[in-house]
Amino acid sequence: MNGVSHTSTHEQKPAETGKQKPWLIWGKRAFTLFFFIAVPVLLFTLMKNLDWNEVMHALESYKATTLALGFAIAAGSYLTYCGFDVLARRYTEHKLSVKQIVPVTFVCYAFNLNLSSWVGGIALRYRLYSRLGLDVPTITRILSLSLITNWLGYMLLAGFVFAGDFVDLPEGWKIGDTTLQLIGFVLLAVCFAYFAACRFSKKRTWTVRKQQLVLPSLNQALRQALLGALNWGLMALLIYVLLPEKAFYPAVLGILLISSIAGVIAHIPAGLGVLETVFITLMQHQFSKGQLLAALIGYRVIYFLIPLMLALVVYVVLEKRAKAMRKRNEGQL
Repeated sequence: MNGVSHTSTHEQKPAETGKQKPWLIWGKRAFTLFFFIAVPVLLFTLMKNLDWNEVMHALESYKATTLALGFAIAAGSYLTYCGFDVLARRYTEHKLSVKQIVPVTFVCYAFNLNLSSWVGGIALRYRLYSRLGLDVPTITRILSLSLITNWLGYMLLAGFVFAGDFVDLPEGWKIGDTTLQLIGFVLLAVCFAYFAACRFSKKRTWTVRKQQLVLPSLNQALRQALLGALNWGLMALLIYVLLPEKAFYPAVLGILLISSIAGVIAHIPAGLGVLETVFITLMQHQFSKGQLLAALIGYRVIYFLIPLMLALVVYVVLEKRAKAMRKRNEGQL
């Protein structure tokens, strides 16, 4: 990857190990206090709104083989998402090992899904990576590449699914089938414009609020698209295998993509209620409401709640071992 924009970690060491300004020290302490107060509060809010009897009933209705396949798909999706930050390692040329990147990304993704992107995707990423020794500009580039990877994959899949008219919208929707197809073609155009820029653009670096952003190579852009699309595809595949009768997979994928945008617009953590509403509205002609709710509850448990429980444990371990890992990282530079 282009090395013109990155600032290596060892070049930042004097500034980090020297005297820090009082406001910066108190800011870090306030940030730490925020996590130890806000995270438990957000978790409690999330858990109290769940009907645990309904959750258990939905899971008990599935065969062990179906659940095993579901967990395998979820694990594959999480590993794929961890690949976003592994890909960013080459982009930024930072020195953290893959063994450190994967648990950090796993924690951030699980918190992102359940407690909003501001907590998991942004704040937690800055905290954990900074504790491991990365500077703010590097973390910003990691975050930027991860966001682009996620939404590039989204636009690529949504473009093909919407343009291919794989989703049947109910009559009366303001966005009709023709409009949805047009949106699909626009999304594909944006994706191919990004690929063209990565291949042919002469200007490779931009400065945004004193942060340097570098346009990746075409090879890396294609990897971004592949990883992002694979992650969204696996999420839809999990819902697909949990449905009692096999539906048309591209339709399930398209409905998941529509519900995800609706969840982002609604600003509801974990998209609670939004996902269910969209799926019931668009698939009620094929499945009963009970069947759809059972599949979506199973999806939430396997993809959201259980990974969140694991992420809490991993987060505590990372917090406990962060100083030791940072010293080891600095000693290797």
